Amino acid sequence: MKVKGKVAIVAGASSGIGLATARLLSRMGAKVALVSRSSRLEELSREMPGSVAIRADLSRESEVEAVVGRVVGEFSGIDILVNCAGRGYDSSVADVDTERARSCIFMIDVFAPVLATKLVVPVMRERGGGAIVNVSSGTALMRQPGQSLYSSLKRALAEVSLVTGMELEGDGIIVTVVYPYVTLTNFERNMVKYDASTGLTGTEKGAGEAPEGLPHPPDSAEYVALKIIEGIESGEAEVFAHDWRRHY
Repeated sequence: MKVKGKVAIVAGASSGIGLATARLLSRMGAKVALVSRSSRLEELSREMPGSVAIRADLSRESEVEAVVGRVVGEFSGIDILVNCAGRGYDSSVADVDTERARSCIFMIDVFAPVLATKLVVPVMRERGGGAIVNVSSGTALMRQPGQSLYSSLKRALAEVSLVTGMELEGDGIIVTVVYPYVTLTNFERNMVKYDASTGLTGTEKGAGEAPEGLPHPPDSAEYVALKIIEGIESGEAEVFAHDWRRHY
């Protein structure tokens, strides 16, 4: 699918990979709906001609529904959905805060993309096709202590993407899962982590944008955005935004 003239929703568009993707789509001629909880959206939207800013908490089902309804109202359709919103969770299973994990992590990392997909499919069918991109993680393909919950949710999102692509093949709707490596964003800063000294699970406030001790430099958000566009244009079911297989 060529993106010029298409209507695109980018969830998680206020920073990082989502913002880079929204900017790239806009430069390529798409009409972009920027979705996030951030108050920065209006300012960012002014950088992108024809875009619209929609503040929403994607952990709330009603707000996901409202986003899709508003985009259809604004643009009379949807051609592209990029589910880029997500949050990390660093904790062993023995220390997991189940309520926080359910409300903050599962709802955003898995359920919101599933619901958004369900809602846009009828709209895309009416337009004769579309493209859905779900941003997973390279950790979905690894086994790392402390990352079992997050990596399993990202693996679930990948499996949902691959099976949904099979289900929608006859409708002209392609579904792509993108696996980024560690990327220079605020992801680490916003990750929920378990603190062994206090026994509490909270938001990490560290200043670094990427963890220390990586075997290879992190990728840029702009690089991952290019890979997302690659998935939209090629229709590939899986796009690896870093050659993780060569390094692990």
